[in-house]
Amino acid sequence: MDDTTGQQTKGPGHRAWWVAAVAGVAIVVAGAFSTMPGILQDPLREEFHWSRSSISLAASVNMVLYGLTAPYAAALMDRFGIRRVVVTALATVAAGAVLTTTMSAAWQFTLFWGFLVGLGTGSLSMTLGTTVTNRWFTARRGLVTGILSSGSVLGQMVFLPGLSWIIDHYDWRPALVTLALAAIAVTPLVYLVLRDHPADIGRCPYGSDTFTPRPAPVPGAARRTVTVLCSAARTVPFWLLAAAFAICGASTNGIMWTHFAPAAHDHGMPVTTASTLLAFIGIFNVAGTVLSGWLTDRQDARRLLAAYFLLRGLLMISLPLIMTATVSPPMMLFVVLFGLLDLATVPPVIALCRTFYGEDSAIVFGWTNAAHQIGAASASFLGGVARDTFGSYTPVWLTLGAACAAAALLSLSIRIHSTPPAGGEKTYSSPARGPEQQL
Repeated sequence: MDDTTGQQTKGPGHRAWWVAAVAGVAIVVAGAFSTMPGILQDPLREEFHWSRSSISLAASVNMVLYGLTAPYAAALMDRFGIRRVVVTALATVAAGAVLTTTMSAAWQFTLFWGFLVGLGTGSLSMTLGTTVTNRWFTARRGLVTGILSSGSVLGQMVFLPGLSWIIDHYDWRPALVTLALAAIAVTPLVYLVLRDHPADIGRCPYGSDTFTPRPAPVPGAARRTVTVLCSAARTVPFWLLAAAFAICGASTNGIMWTHFAPAAHDHGMPVTTASTLLAFIGIFNVAGTVLSGWLTDRQDARRLLAAYFLLRGLLMISLPLIMTATVSPPMMLFVVLFGLLDLATVPPVIALCRTFYGEDSAIVFGWTNAAHQIGAASASFLGGVARDTFGSYTPVWLTLGAACAAAALLSLSIRIHSTPPAGGEKTYSSPARGPEQQL
């Protein structure tokens, strides 16, 4: 298929794939920062004698800002362009990592890691992938969303074992410098390859034969972000998705990436081994998220979400029974299944946001992702408090398992209209609500 300019609109050589690849690299590097609090807990406690709660607080601040920054970053991309926002974000995370190596008090860890790194990684979150997908692709959106969504966990998979090795053999500071250098190294690639819109190079989006002019910059990014939130907050699907996604955050990066390694260490497992298991979760996470994107193009998104949450809840409940000092077959089965389910929720949620909110879907997903990160931050902080209080993570695993069951019910409470609108695209609503789904 050729567009009106004679350029190919499909195929692996389309510029959209290169733009997506570079955006994916930036997301991978940002993802490497997310698991650091988990492997930093023991070194920081040994050097500074900080409690788990104080270390978890910095991780919680990071997660909250990661979520709250995302919708504003999406609006800033509409105002200033994707490339400028990504370059600025990479510089911010590099600065935060370097400054963290100079800290001597817990509040500085919260400031440098929680605030600066949180702001930077929030701008490189899944809203970046959503924006790139919406602008550069009309076909294969679910697949591309799945691939880019897996980037953050791929970063954990690529960097985590090496960072753990550096901490074990040298110190935690060289590990942070390594992350900063990785962010700096990606910046020239982003500047040279990433483009804001297909029209910048005279191309059609992938899968389209219609040339789309570049939209004019949208002024008032902060005001638009809040306006979109206020509009979405008057609809039922936003609250259903936000609540389910908050539980998603609590049961994934909120607890796993911050507390899995310390929990395994409580059972006698070396931190390096636990970090390797997290890396293997990342491997299967990539496969699971890409598969989920493929399924989202073909299946009912709400039922996919319900199935993912239900299976994840069963895995969380089983964790206290299978965690031992050595890597057992049940633990490896947990790693495989949890990896497949970890970020599989993202493509269906993005698809639902796109269905309900159209061109504002990236910003709405950013706010939904903010709920995800608030849930993650709550689990990160309260997980540390629970460990300090009860001396065990078992109550945390059981509570989150029950929460996942509730998220499955929330997902199923979104009902598909029996009669699709013109164009064949499905619309969704809550029971007892009209098509507009107004509160």
